[in-house]
Amino acid sequence: MSSAPIGGGAAPQMEKLLNTMIQVKAADLFITVNSKPAIKKGGHYRLLETKILDPDDTVALMKSITPDRCQQELQEVGGTDFAIEYTGGVRFRVAVFRQRGTIGIVMRRIPSEFFTFEQIRMPEAIKRLITRPRGLLLVTGPTGSGKTTTLASIVNFLNQNYDKHIITLEDPIEYFHKHIKCLINQREVGTDVPSFKEGIRRALRMAPDIIFVGEMRDLDTIHAAIEAAETGHIVFGTLHTNSASSTVNRIIDVFPQEQQDQIRTQLSVALIGVLSQTLVPKKAEGVVAAYEMMLVTSAVSNLIRENKTYRIDSSIQTGAKEGMFLMDESLFKLWREGLCEKEEVLVKSARPLELADRIRQAEIGGIDDDDDDRRPTRGKGRDDDDDDDDDRSRKKKGRDDDDDDDDKDRKRPNR
Repeated sequence: MSSAPIGGGAAPQMEKLLNTMIQVKAADLFITVNSKPAIKKGGHYRLLETKILDPDDTVALMKSITPDRCQQELQEVGGTDFAIEYTGGVRFRVAVFRQRGTIGIVMRRIPSEFFTFEQIRMPEAIKRLITRPRGLLLVTGPTGSGKTTTLASIVNFLNQNYDKHIITLEDPIEYFHKHIKCLINQREVGTDVPSFKEGIRRALRMAPDIIFVGEMRDLDTIHAAIEAAETGHIVFGTLHTNSASSTVNRIIDVFPQEQQDQIRTQLSVALIGVLSQTLVPKKAEGVVAAYEMMLVTSAVSNLIRENKTYRIDSSIQTGAKEGMFLMDESLFKLWREGLCEKEEVLVKSARPLELADRIRQAEIGGIDDDDDDRRPTRGKGRDDDDDDDDDRSRKKKGRDDDDDDDDKDRKRPNR
């Protein structure tokens, strides 16, 4: 992977496309054969008014921005990723790939300034977690859900307020951090270090306070990150999962069956929190993040260790006082505050039927706003099942007592 400035060296066609992206504040640019170039803004796609691209067009556009080493990687493995810096310091993350024998390109504009926690509606619990002396904090979500922006905001917050040594491992480097209160060393996988695993191993010898792992994509990287957190460091990492419980399951399932019990124990100690997120289109313009926040309390730690991850959602619901909440709680608030349309939040919901029912009740005034945040959703998991078992047990006991009374009445002689 590589980061390369392109300045005015890009082909005029590519310059026009990038300038258009910047002017309309689009998030992504898509270049593929037999289509006009397309941009994505506010979660929606729009074709640009230009010619339909042929194979020669996409090859020329690719060569105008792609470093030689990345072109070689494209030839060898069919794809390459890198970052470029355009005129005025605007940066783009670039993915070049082959499809049906032709070249395709996807470019994402990297925001030029950092967002505050308030701007991205960051959960308050994050501030407590990132100042812990050790532990593994994971930011998860599908591709394009804003994980990189969230982690860049976290690193920038620490840089503004604490004196730490931070080492980042990224593929590629997207946000450039200046040394303010923190000393920040940014290493790019493929350029500065061969792999995330090797980067973590080397980082442990560099006296870091915080290690930022851009992507925990394989067993070796995940294992190295857990061990780094166990040895007294704060480790930030990302995974492509949609919830806290699925994050725990994904980590465990990466390992061979015979190692999973040991990893559950290690993870129950090392993991301190999971922030899952997704982006929802706003009513007016742009997108807004919805979150799920899990803190690893003693109860959650026990569930991880005992392989009862199906009960994590219930623990999150009952941990509201600690700052925990499920994704659907965040989505409901976005709708209730008038930021997002009902249809948009339902698309992102893990339980759309239940969320639709909550919204419907709120529309007719059936929900007390003061109590709404503490309201549990249906289908919580084993805790509900246990309560149901208790109810059934009490009912059965009542029937047995009635039967005993009937037997006594039948045996009692008439006076």
